[in-house]
Order: sequence, then C-alpha cells, then structure tokens
Amino acid sequence: MEIEVILGDITRVHADAIVNAANSSLLGGGGVDGAIHRAGGPAILEACRMIVARQGGCRTGEAVITTAGRLPAKHVIHTVGPVWHGGLQGEPGLLADCYRNSLLLAEQHRLSSIAFPGISTGVYGYPPREAVQVAVGTVRATADLLQCVRQVIFVCFDTASEAMYRKRVG
Repeated sequence: MEIEVILGDITRVHADAIVNAANSSLLGGGGVDGAIHRAGGPAILEACRMIVARQGGCRTGEAVITTAGRLPAKHVIHTVGPVWHGGLQGEPGLLADCYRNSLLLAEQHRLSSIAFPGISTGVYGYPPREAVQVAVGTVRATADLLQCVRQVIFVCFDTASEAMYRKRVG
C-alpha cells in the first residue's frame, strides 16, 4: 500500500473516496464537514438524509458512504471522530475506529484510493501529534486486511500537520 502526504484542500483531491470528519447528525457542519458539503453540493446532503432516515445518524467511530456530488472524488466516506476529553475516555480507540472503519468500507466498495483529513483535530480538540500517531498506525495495521485499497492520502490543511505526517510516515 502506498501512503502519501500532501498539503492542500481535500475537496480538490482526485480519489475514489475522500473522508469527511462528520458530526453524528451527518447533516453538515463547520470545518472539513462544511467545506465538503459546500463543494459537493446538495447530492451529498440528500444522501446523508437518506442514511439518517434509515439508521438515525452515525455514531462515533462508525463510517457511512455517499456520493461525492460535484467533488472530483467518486464517494465521500463520513466518519464521526471523538471529542477530546484528555484521552481517558477511549478517544484513541474511537479515533482508530474512524480510520479502520473508513478503510474497510472503502474495501467493501472495491475502492482503490482514499484520502483522509485530520479527523478530530479541529473543533473536537484532539491533539494533532497524538492524532497523527493513531492515524498512521491504524492505516498500517489495517493494510493487511485490504486487497482493493492501494493508496492512502493524508491531506493536510497546514504545514505543521504536513510535517508531523511526513515524519510519522517516514
């Protein structure tokens, strides 16, 4: 599996799937979530509403897949990251679930490339250095379970995050 780190806007990434750091309602929000919904257009929100009608949203650590609307990606995988409470309420395991479940959902849909933002590192307050460790570690630990997913892209919003990912990826 190829792991790539780039600096940029996840809404402009050409991949089979981009991952949305969603909230549990799946109905849009701020940060990456809002940017994906704005750039992708109403088709994403409509697909999310159908998921909510069927299952009532998405719990922390889970992942669901929708169309990507007007985005260059083919799909959006929505996952709900944990809110940071000091790391003593299962946050590392829940964050790992976000990455693992997103990868497994991509595999289930026979996708070959997936791009991740820094899940939970914005308003959810997860410390970036610890989040990078969980993200890269989980992707590497899950790689053996994947046959279709051949490329993982970590899309960094700023140079500090990019440097952390590059150091961890090696």
